[in-house]
Amino acid sequence: MSSHTDHTTAFITPYEAGNQNQTTTWQACIQFYQNLAAQFPNILQFSQIGVSDNGKPIHAGIVTTDGVFERERIKQEQRTVFFNNNGIHPGEPEGIDACMALVRDFCIQPERLAALGKTVFLFIPVYNVDGSLNRQDTSRVNQDGPEQFGFRGNSLHLDLNRDFIKCDSENAQVFNRFFSEWSPDVMVDTHTSNGADYHYTMTLIQTQADKLGYGLGPYLRNTMLPAIYTEMQERGWPTCPYVNPVKDSPDHGIEDFLETPRFSTGYAALHHTIGFMPETHMLKPFADRYASMRALVETVLAFTVAHGAEIQALRAQARQAASQQQQAAVHWVADHGQASSFMFKGYQAVYSPSVLGNYTRLSYDRSQPWEKAIAYYDHFVADITVKQARAYLIPQAWRAVIERLQWNGVQMQRLEVDTSLLAEVYHIQSVQSRPHAYEGHMFHDDVQLLPTSANVIANAGDYLVSLDQPAARYIVETLEPQAHDSFFRWGFFNSVLEKKEAYSDYVFEDTATDILNTEPEVQAAFEQWKQENPGLLSDQQAVLDFIFSRCARFREPEWRRYPVLRIMH
Repeated sequence: MSSHTDHTTAFITPYEAGNQNQTTTWQACIQFYQNLAAQFPNILQFSQIGVSDNGKPIHAGIVTTDGVFERERIKQEQRTVFFNNNGIHPGEPEGIDACMALVRDFCIQPERLAALGKTVFLFIPVYNVDGSLNRQDTSRVNQDGPEQFGFRGNSLHLDLNRDFIKCDSENAQVFNRFFSEWSPDVMVDTHTSNGADYHYTMTLIQTQADKLGYGLGPYLRNTMLPAIYTEMQERGWPTCPYVNPVKDSPDHGIEDFLETPRFSTGYAALHHTIGFMPETHMLKPFADRYASMRALVETVLAFTVAHGAEIQALRAQARQAASQQQQAAVHWVADHGQASSFMFKGYQAVYSPSVLGNYTRLSYDRSQPWEKAIAYYDHFVADITVKQARAYLIPQAWRAVIERLQWNGVQMQRLEVDTSLLAEVYHIQSVQSRPHAYEGHMFHDDVQLLPTSANVIANAGDYLVSLDQPAARYIVETLEPQAHDSFFRWGFFNSVLEKKEAYSDYVFEDTATDILNTEPEVQAAFEQWKQENPGLLSDQQAVLDFIFSRCARFREPEWRRYPVLRIMH
């Protein structure tokens, strides 16, 4: 018996040992890698990188052809880094099992290992450890297998693929530090879809090319994606863009998924990393989902190995451009006036009366397959841009924001003495928030700002954050309040939206009259408000609130004043 066969038998995965409808447990997965690393210490290094909210270890592994595992040396030698993240949603586990087999094959198949060249294969075997340990067979209502699986939420009942910016979880805090320290060139984060019915087993979300921008976006759209789609077709797994219908079924066209920085691929874009989120189709057998996922990871890895130097050069150019641009795009929308076309294989959409209620339901008739070109809206435009600041000033009191910047490698200068600065100050004119909690926060969907210039005194100990650094994009898209997933939108600055002092109506009634006589600007605004809101004149609190919130006599300068200041010159 050959050594190759011996090793394959010794390191068979739970998926391979089962009926192809079973996924590994977390305990078996970690033990598998620990045994593999002990047997092949010059190929695989496997270690703990942190702990989950439930105190369970989070692990990562590194595969190299020459036993070089030191991150600083890998950076100095400018080696390409490919990162495979698995198990962020443990009910979508095919990536966990496929990664186990792939890493095993690196160890026991010399030709497969040699094909890596100088590229580093970096992986997290199970990211959402707590969710993986919450094992059951009930939470994935629309999914075909496996027999048992983990749960989407972690021990805080958070969806970790919404947590990359706000970092409420220990997992995300560990991930932020790990990702920014390694700065991978390409990332694949493995998932299973939930949506329409169609022929494809594999669908693909990529970092939205227009939003990724600079030279990386065109390279992704025009070079990398076509190569991936061609290779997946040749491997027997034809792939289509993630099926995100613009209406109720793919017949009407599909639109790129706008992966804002709360998601893994959107977060990766802030670090100028090309990110992929493969979504296998929930209605396909687990064995097919597993096989197509392994094919996708291998395909993207092979492209990364072949074109690593080119990708690294484009990333360096993007970092430089982001730090020096005049205008920064912070919010994007789909351009429905510019559609591409995709030859799509679907099933006939059928609309019929529901047997449950008085409505029409959608179903798909697999006996009526079709193939036709559908509209594919893969172009996005920036609908909010800001003039890029030279630096930001963050008062030291806002510690939660400061530490998140630090986790992402942001360079900051701490002021040694009180300093007078000319700054641009945002005053928050209006905020519209979601009526219900979203991932533990009251997310602000609409933010309107009024910028003004002011001379301010920055205190010793406050942080000056220059944009002349590699992390410029992360800085802008977290500190600009109107950015998709800014710290402001997630509620990190909610206390400034609260006026701290109030009034007694019977006392302020007379004071308000005096204010109108002595502050003509308030008087003019009040007259206009009365004309526009005649129905509110019978509401004492509405009348007094309007005057109290606008008068100079009882002004609170900090109220609705965004505390992070923009330094323009």
